[in-house]
Amino acid sequence: MTVGTQMTQAIATVQNAAATMKTFSLETQDQQAKQTFEQLATTLDNAVDTLKQRQKQVEQQEPQYKQQ
Repeated sequence: MTVGTQMTQAIATVQNAAATMKTFSLETQDQQAKQTFEQLATTLDNAVDTLKQRQKQVEQQEPQYKQQ
């Protein structure tokens, strides 16, 4: 498995986790839990942005890792 593939999988995994937190937030009636899920989703969305930036850096430094 290449670094590019691993980065893509990591991004997809974190995106999935963020989506799950957003779903939990919508489904709960507990306001404290809703807020916690929303905060977690925001944190995970920020992590996705960071991973995507890192992926671009890796692709620029090591073109062989670029996703086809």
